[in-house]
Amino acid sequence: MPSGYGEELADISAHAVQRLGLRNQAREQALPASREVIRFSANAIRAVHRGEFDEARQLLDRAAQRLKDTEPIRDETPEIYFAGFMIDARKEYTEAHVTLAVLSGQKLPKPQELGVEPSAFLNGMAEVIGEVRRYILDSLRRDSFEGCQEFMDVMDEIYSILVTVDFPEAVTGGLRHSTDQMRGVLERTRGDLTMALRQHKLEAQLAQWERRQSQSDG
Repeated sequence: MPSGYGEELADISAHAVQRLGLRNQAREQALPASREVIRFSANAIRAVHRGEFDEARQLLDRAAQRLKDTEPIRDETPEIYFAGFMIDARKEYTEAHVTLAVLSGQKLPKPQELGVEPSAFLNGMAEVIGEVRRYILDSLRRDSFEGCQEFMDVMDEIYSILVTVDFPEAVTGGLRHSTDQMRGVLERTRGDLTMALRQHKLEAQLAQWERRQSQSDG
């Protein structure tokens, strides 16, 4: 015999299926958007390292449009909008924007200007330390020392700000872990830059000594 719960169970099931259907539809929309945002952001960072700042801005404009396409999801299915893959996309988008600003000497963007929540923004900013290290190492390989110390100072300042954000990992999206990783990147870069500057100074002194010897022999 029917238990008497049939209609109630049917209503519960219908509502659950409807909500899950909306969630699945939102996920199907958000996944390709997040992948494109990450791809555009990664390509923008590569363009920045090549010195192609206009190309980087164009790529970030395309990423911004794809992020804008996901905004309706925030109201309808926030569990998808704040899912890990979407947070990663906004983090990568932030990283690209801040990297562009730092390496091109422009004003830093604010989270509200990018439409990114603070936790994703701060985690993206942490990753910028690694991109600045890459820029410094590329410069050292070209024997170009101009600006390296200033960029080292930027890395220090970013780290100094991030390390003061003292909230649980669930609130910050794992910022403490990211910051701890960047501390190692920071110290390795400091060591690499110090050694390169000392070597450069020694080579300059040696070249000067050789010139003096050549003049005295002549």
